[in-house]
Amino acid sequence: MSTVVQSASNPISTESIRNQFPALERRHNDHPVAYFDGAGGTQTPRVVVDAVADYLLNHNANTHWEYPTSHETDAIIESARHAFEDFLNASANEIVFGPNTTTMIYHLSRALGRTLGPGDEIVITELEHHANVAPWQALVVERGVRLNIAQMDPETGQLAWSDFERLVTKKTKVVAFGAGCNALGTVNNYRGAVELAHSVGALALVDAVHYAPYFVCDVKETNCDFLTCSAYKFYGPHVSVFYGKKDLLEAVDFPKLQPAPDTAPERAEMGTQNHEGIAGAAAAVDFYASLAVHKTARVSERVSTGSGPGSLRGQPAWGGGSDRVKDSTSSRRANLQSAFKGLRAHSAPQVKRLWESLSGINGVRLYGPPPEVERTPTVSFTVKNVASTEVAGRLAEQGLFASHGDFYAQTVIERLGLQPEGLVRVGCACYTSDDEIERLIEAVHRIALGS
Repeated sequence: MSTVVQSASNPISTESIRNQFPALERRHNDHPVAYFDGAGGTQTPRVVVDAVADYLLNHNANTHWEYPTSHETDAIIESARHAFEDFLNASANEIVFGPNTTTMIYHLSRALGRTLGPGDEIVITELEHHANVAPWQALVVERGVRLNIAQMDPETGQLAWSDFERLVTKKTKVVAFGAGCNALGTVNNYRGAVELAHSVGALALVDAVHYAPYFVCDVKETNCDFLTCSAYKFYGPHVSVFYGKKDLLEAVDFPKLQPAPDTAPERAEMGTQNHEGIAGAAAAVDFYASLAVHKTARVSERVSTGSGPGSLRGQPAWGGGSDRVKDSTSSRRANLQSAFKGLRAHSAPQVKRLWESLSGINGVRLYGPPPEVERTPTVSFTVKNVASTEVAGRLAEQGLFASHGDFYAQTVIERLGLQPEGLVRVGCACYTSDDEIERLIEAVHRIALGS
């Protein structure tokens, strides 16, 4: 059974997408491996690996020095900022790179905390990944601020919006809000959260780590002050992408070394960056854009060509270099919008099939919003009398790789009363096939039957 990802022009078959992922050739216990662990980190297409390798083999240097590979590194990083300018509808000088989202939110909390004290309040929700909890909890101890946590509804897996509204007051200085819940697939009203924060004069951070892989982000439309996402959740390397409004990046007192730049975005970047990871993250954006198959898109052409020191006058073929085609910006943004729409059309029937089939198995309980509600393609469940660790292990024996536990959404698991085992979590990615969905359903059915 084959599936097709529909775009605004030509359809892309799931098979053609799968051919770009070497990891899908893996077998385990003589079973082809199906990766359902995308919510914890996706597999990587060849073009991303090629971009990382090309940087290390042909352009590896530190920045801002007067020799060719240093110039090339500067150009590659600048090109990556433009890629995420398109990915987030930001400006290139508002794109900050870092090691991971946890570090970047801590970095922001430390900076904002320098101006906060007793009487100031921060609002988060119970649906957060702990990366958007612990940095703010630290300010309670260190700065004496008050942390208010809006409740989730355990029955629906959604935020109790009235409780959130109640907590956002004129004392609120920061609202740190997850756009998507990585444990349940819940999509939260982050636009409303930003608007509510600004209505009381508070700053708004959107944690889009579990949202950006599935929906187009638009920081201008949203008007958020900060947004963070992680490239390894959308087919890239382990690199964090952090957006901040330019005036805030230059005004917030980020910890920095004295010789480091005082201008955005480098002012918010600590130390030497993961240059090869940044190159790969930019390639991941172009990989997404290539799924739209717009014949006029230069970014798609760059993804499909070879890399190496002979391409683009010594720059990687996937988009590095100062001779970047400037008119590709609008086409890449359009391609991304088309690709995301097509990927949701690909995953929505699979999520519906998973939800309806798993919920019909005796002893299996699903958590989070149903498929008719806007959600990410992440489905979480438990099997009665079988620990989640055992379920995940038995699935793995059959080549079905799924994650289990609390996924660092510790409060969610506590509110559901599922600690310490937590949930089994499966997710659909661009390479997930209908056949893999059927294999998973059959395997869970056997586990629930005790066979």
